[in-house]
Amino acid sequence: MKTIRLLAALAFTTIAGFAQALDIAPWTAADFAQQQTAGKAVALHFHADWCPTCRAQQKVFDGWRGDAAVPGRLLVVDYDNARELRRQLGVRMQSTLIVFKGDKEVARLAGDTDPAKLRAALEAAR
Repeated sequence: MKTIRLLAALAFTTIAGFAQALDIAPWTAADFAQQQTAGKAVALHFHADWCPTCRAQQKVFDGWRGDAAVPGRLLVVDYDNARELRRQLGVRMQSTLIVFKGDKEVARLAGDTDPAKLRAALEAAR
């Protein structure tokens, strides 16, 4: 009986953890607004396919996909096609990561591929 309870508790913890795990999706204005309105942690990754730094960052982020230790939502913004959003947020280069808690910016990195720094930026919205 103890074993069954332990397994049930472990399963629940695992399922609950994935509900809070890092989720990566393409940027849409509606999704971004919904996350901000709900007061949730949301990050924007300004990514260009031609950018080697962006690709290195994406590998780090993909390694955390579904990891409950890195919560929040990461929205990937197409750097080349988001001129107005870049202007609004003051983004001057691809490979920029901006982290929000609700509508408040809590972290920003540009051109950094250090996993510890990227993780710290994402965790700033906790």
